[in-house]
Amino acid sequence: MQITDANAKELFASGKLVVVDFWATWCGPCQHMGPIVEQLATEYEGRAVIGKYNVDENEELAAQIGVRNIPTFIFVKDNAVVGKVVGAVGKAALQAEIEKNL
Repeated sequence: MQITDANAKELFASGKLVVVDFWATWCGPCQHMGPIVEQLATEYEGRAVIGKYNVDENEELAAQIGVRNIPTFIFVKDNAVVGKVVGAVGKAALQAEIEKNL
C-alpha cells in the first residue's frame, strides 16, 4: 500500500496498527527492505496496515514525525506513534515490533 500525506490521517484513525516504511527509490538499504515489507504486508493483512511512504514524493508526514534517515519504520496506533525502527533490519526485528503493538 502506498501511504501519502493525503491518506495518512485516515489510516492512523482507523484503529488498526499502521506500519509506515519511509523510503526512496535511490536508497539502497530501502530497496533491500522492499521485499521484506511486502512479505509482512501479506502476512499481517487484515490485522495491520503496512505501507510505503516515498519521501521524495511526500514530505509533510516525514517532517511531522521527524524522520531524518531512511529507511525508517514508524508504528502508529490510534493516532499515536508507538514504535520506531531505523535502518535496514531483519524481518524478525520488524515482526517483533508489529507483534508488540498489535
